[in-house]
Amino acid sequence: MKKARVVIIPVVVILLFYLFAPTYLRKAFTYFTPDIDDYTVFENREVRAGFEEEPWTKRADFNRVSLPDTLLEKINSLEPVALLLIKDGSLVFEKYWEEYGPSSYSNSFSVAKSIVSLLIGIAVQEGKINSLDDPIGQYLPAYKGQPASIRHLLMMSSGLDWNESYSSPASVTTKAYYGDNLRELLNSLSIVDIPGEVWNYQSGNTQLLAMILEKATGLSLSEYASQRLWKPLGASENALWSLDEPDGIEKAYCCFNSNARDFARIGQLVLDSGQWQGRQVVPKPYLRKALSPQTQLIDEEGHQVDYYGYHWWLIPYNGELIPYARGILGQYIFVFPRERAVLVRLGHERDSEYINAHPADAYLYLETARYLMEHYSN
Repeated sequence: MKKARVVIIPVVVILLFYLFAPTYLRKAFTYFTPDIDDYTVFENREVRAGFEEEPWTKRADFNRVSLPDTLLEKINSLEPVALLLIKDGSLVFEKYWEEYGPSSYSNSFSVAKSIVSLLIGIAVQEGKINSLDDPIGQYLPAYKGQPASIRHLLMMSSGLDWNESYSSPASVTTKAYYGDNLRELLNSLSIVDIPGEVWNYQSGNTQLLAMILEKATGLSLSEYASQRLWKPLGASENALWSLDEPDGIEKAYCCFNSNARDFARIGQLVLDSGQWQGRQVVPKPYLRKALSPQTQLIDEEGHQVDYYGYHWWLIPYNGELIPYARGILGQYIFVFPRERAVLVRLGHERDSEYINAHPADAYLYLETARYLMEHYSN
């Protein structure tokens, strides 16, 4: 009887949990941890590509250089699925793992934040957004009279009431990822600290930027990204932006799903100062500011913010400042201005150790890129 009771009680608890727990908690416990194929469990909206792909050209010596075993061993330990290098506008190295290939989707996670930043720059250029210094309440009635501006959101210094916790099932970040009403969630928050003083990484800032874009342009985030970014870049495949619910809004801070080759287009666009095939897609002055460290800010540890711009990370390496986009499971787009190169890495894991503000594995991919660039130099 005691054994039967031991078995029955956990079953009853689980059943009660799934009957009465909030939807987002049921999802969180069902899927347990985020992964790169979460687009298969969320609703999605297409970010449509154009009718004509602009494929990457391959250099004559494409994939003729192999990575040394010492590098490969470290790379393999973090469960990669894709690694590629673009040099001087051409594909020179490309490698896939598991069953992934050139057209395989992967969640970008926070790489999406960097994409949203580019869209903000475009909207300002078009006059859809008057100024980066517009108060966010000018576009979002729930924030009317609150002191934060669009620029504060971009700089991660808005003072938003948001706890960027990935481990707690009750955190606002978990609610945002697994919940089904992002707009209501964001509209229930407020600005609780003085904007423009302290850098505090918050996914809610990016979600508010996306809501501003939606209001300013009259388009969904996916449609605006399609018209102003994905089609102009000649993407090979439609991307998928995961939604909070059927016909809902995009999870702007995390969930842009595409393949390694098309992610590389974002890097090439940044490398070419916002131009693609001679057309200015993102305004150059905005991009210059977006890729500049916000040294007027301090972070919560009191350090000067010399590692972050407008939703783009900045890492010093080999005598230059490397802009890069990054996601929590090791999604990276690195841009190398001096060497005219772009490195994309996608995978399941990121190093848990940090060096300054950067995950330790970021330096592994910088080392990998340098090795490849030296061997593919003209």
